[in-house]
Amino acid sequence: MKYELLPETPSQTAGPYVHIGLAGAAAGNPTREQEVWNEMARDDAPGEHIILIGKVIDGNGHLVRDSYLELWQANHEGVYDTVYDLEKPFNGFARTATTFDAGEWTAKTVKPGVVKNAAGKPMAPHISVSLFARGINIQLQTRIYFEDEVEANAADPVLNLIEQPERRKTLIAKRCEVDNKTAYRFDIRIQGEGETVFFDF
Repeated sequence: MKYELLPETPSQTAGPYVHIGLAGAAAGNPTREQEVWNEMARDDAPGEHIILIGKVIDGNGHLVRDSYLELWQANHEGVYDTVYDLEKPFNGFARTATTFDAGEWTAKTVKPGVVKNAAGKPMAPHISVSLFARGINIQLQTRIYFEDEVEANAADPVLNLIEQPERRKTLIAKRCEVDNKTAYRFDIRIQGEGETVFFDF
């Protein structure tokens, strides 16, 4: 029996297909009524409300303006919610995309609480990120930590798996303000100097 290696199909390529199917507004298409998008927390959600903002930068230092991200996090008490419902004040899952003009992505959420890993060790507040972009056929996995959680970050078992302390800094979001609201900037560098740490889960 002879086996033949088949080429990739459009469904296996991030490119514009992801935006057309999952990021309608970013692709210039109408949005759906039940859209999973970048607002995890409504105004009535408990917890410290924050804005996440960032850019995606390629190995040449250029903005990746057509990237797409999925975010997953615990709530302000460190509890993961497995039921998604747009009627709830908070959902721990969101999608966002970089804009074609400024090349930035944003998300509204609440700062996550401390969660424990499978071994029962506490992990610093963090948000898991999956990155899809042109030239990436299998999404990249990373995490967002917060610079004002110094003690928790220092003890975090995942951050401490990274042997080079300087590289841990690529996972730390910088506190800032957006429209007089607490925000955290997290730029993702796919390759090159300051490359973001990615995980193989």
